[in-house]
Amino acid sequence: MKNFKYIFKDIFPPVLAAFIATFISYAGPLLIVMQAAQVAHWSPTQLTSWIGGLLVGAGVCSMGMSWRYRMPILCAWNTPGAALLATALVTVSPAEAVGAYMVCGLAMVLVGISGVFERLMHHIPKSLCAAMLAGILLRFGVDAFGAARHEATGSGWLVALMFVAYLGVKRHSPRYAVVASLLMGVALWQIGGMASPPANATIQPLQWSWTTPLWITPEFTLSSMVSIGLPLFIVSLTGQQLPGIAVLRAAGYAAPTSPLIAGTGWASVLIAPLGAHGVNLAAITAAICTGEEAHPQPEKRWIGGVASGVFYAVSGCFAGVLTGVFLYLPSALVATVAGLALLGAIQSGLTNAVNQPEEAEAALVTFIVTSSNISLLGLGSACWGLGLGLLAYGVLRPSTPPNPAH
Repeated sequence: MKNFKYIFKDIFPPVLAAFIATFISYAGPLLIVMQAAQVAHWSPTQLTSWIGGLLVGAGVCSMGMSWRYRMPILCAWNTPGAALLATALVTVSPAEAVGAYMVCGLAMVLVGISGVFERLMHHIPKSLCAAMLAGILLRFGVDAFGAARHEATGSGWLVALMFVAYLGVKRHSPRYAVVASLLMGVALWQIGGMASPPANATIQPLQWSWTTPLWITPEFTLSSMVSIGLPLFIVSLTGQQLPGIAVLRAAGYAAPTSPLIAGTGWASVLIAPLGAHGVNLAAITAAICTGEEAHPQPEKRWIGGVASGVFYAVSGCFAGVLTGVFLYLPSALVATVAGLALLGAIQSGLTNAVNQPEEAEAALVTFIVTSSNISLLGLGSACWGLGLGLLAYGVLRPSTPPNPAH
């Protein structure tokens, strides 16, 4: 009885949070990878190997790092990088792409080993990190309710009733509110026919099979380094690694930046010959496992990081099946679950962003620019938000620091 109480109180909540985080990461980001493969005319076998490599790589990194540092460190594939590849892969062969992936991974290792990134993070105020996190996550909260506008029949009712289920359970048992919303959405979709695809939509039957790794011998060319390697490195560092560290620090974890960056770099090098474009620290899904709803005690939330790694690694063995399942789910259901799961992280980010009056305006600039989703000179909104926020912080902060409270 005592063991059951321990499992239910200390093990189950972070594992449940990890399941929700993993579920969300499978939806939109995986579809971006599939789109990139289709544009580049990669074969289904190459696509399955690509996704399988990403999942296993992210899973091993999440398990190893969370266990080693006793923090909820989640790794995932490079989503901004996948969006970049949707256009860049057209002009290179798979072998050239793999060569560029490996060089990008090695560059990430060098950044981690050198300690440059860690020294940079020490100079960024926590309020700006929190504001950047809130800005990144805001669009998911907006999309949760914007999903009511989807063309599929009954999407509005689906979103409304999922929200009602969320509020009803949140009032009495906050940890299970998102799961209740997910179960409500699945029930309404399957039983009530809400958010079903149009009658003329084509649903491919699922094929139950193991993932078959496909080795691609790398080819190193200057053109692939310029068109893929360098841009992929920049978006990885600014669009994934930076927000990933910010999420951990906003939650109060003293994340060891250098080994985490170097570790994901080595993992990216190892999975590149499978066609995988690399793994990085997760930001959006990590926010689910670093909050109070994962576990009231921060020192026990690392279990969620390990559990997420297990989910990733196991599903990587069935990459083809996984892809088919998430193509089948209604987009309104996935968007609503994602947004509701991240409400707590958005609230925490906004609260921590403005709790220092002398930094509040700079944090507001960071939040607004990050949430604008702009992309200039190859840099995403998270990078621009943090950069402009730091500029505002440097210009507007008092010339003499305020006296500490006694």
